[in-house]
Amino acid sequence: MHNKTLVAVAVGLGLVAMPTLTACGSTDTRSGADSKTVTLVSHDSWAVSKNVLQDFEKKTGYKVTVLKDGDAGQAVNKAILTKDNPQGDVFFGVDNTLLSRALDNGLFQPYQAKGLDQVGAAYQLDKGRHRVTPIDYGDICVNYDKAYFSKHRLTPPQSFADLAKPAYKNLLVTENAATSSPGLGFLLGSAAQFGDTGWQDYWKKLKANGVKVVDSWEQAYYQEFSGSSEGRKAGGDRPLVVSYASSPPAEVIYAKKRPSTAPTGVANGTCFRQIEFAGLLSNAENPKGAKAFIDFLVSKEFQEDMPLNMYVYPVLKGAKVPAEFTEYGPAARHPETMAPGKIAANRDQWVKAWTSLVLK
Repeated sequence: MHNKTLVAVAVGLGLVAMPTLTACGSTDTRSGADSKTVTLVSHDSWAVSKNVLQDFEKKTGYKVTVLKDGDAGQAVNKAILTKDNPQGDVFFGVDNTLLSRALDNGLFQPYQAKGLDQVGAAYQLDKGRHRVTPIDYGDICVNYDKAYFSKHRLTPPQSFADLAKPAYKNLLVTENAATSSPGLGFLLGSAAQFGDTGWQDYWKKLKANGVKVVDSWEQAYYQEFSGSSEGRKAGGDRPLVVSYASSPPAEVIYAKKRPSTAPTGVANGTCFRQIEFAGLLSNAENPKGAKAFIDFLVSKEFQEDMPLNMYVYPVLKGAKVPAEFTEYGPAARHPETMAPGKIAANRDQWVKAWTSLVLK
């Protein structure tokens, strides 16, 4: 349902398993720069409407092969390990939490996409060098079960600080920052909120307040969270979960009987922004086709198709957002952010400190 249910790798490259690529689409002959096949390497949650992809193929003459390589962290690491002989031409799915790792390892070659001038400057984290192109963004936020808080006549939390208050003891479930992208994003959000050293005291308070940690977003949202349709079936008893601002509209859209209002809400003061990028792989066999595909990713057609396929927000100025997003899951107005360089300098040591503090 979400393309950010992806594992953020917090171990060395040599320790990452090498998953088998799953291919879909046309057969790639890999005949070099003149090939009429463009191969996209991405995470498992890549999705696009069939007619939109066919329109690209018809207009350009290229056929698209998609190689899905597990979660985002695995896909990035595999691409780095195979950069001298890449599996494809374009990579989609590296976000700002892992961007520095990809750039520092020379994963991409520069390309300035057509239409990039219509992409918000706040999303262009490699501006001037154009090694990656921003494609979408999403906000990691705490979601709450409206029915629980109404039944208990309790005001839902709205900030990071609220979550540590006694009123919310034993109510929050989050993901492991070492194994989950939203878990890592929530950790980075707390570091942005409380500072390089203050975040550790904050997590001590969360631990004392009964925060539950599980390995993945799927486990947290579908099994532990009482507000999701799957969580209710599974007997989930945690009315607070680290998820996404786009989760409430998904609950509405996928409901067997569409409710008049979303059953879940978002604590807007707990959000951390993720930006997702695509790039032309170094040593790509079909750079011409890759450039055409990156142009397509920032086109209005793809940008407006993307939200209901991957539950993320478009970066293109003027791209329409589905009414369900506007009504049930608007993007956070003031999310926490962090520069990729700072993430790179601190990510691994923060995850290690978090693991020692929270899980032991």
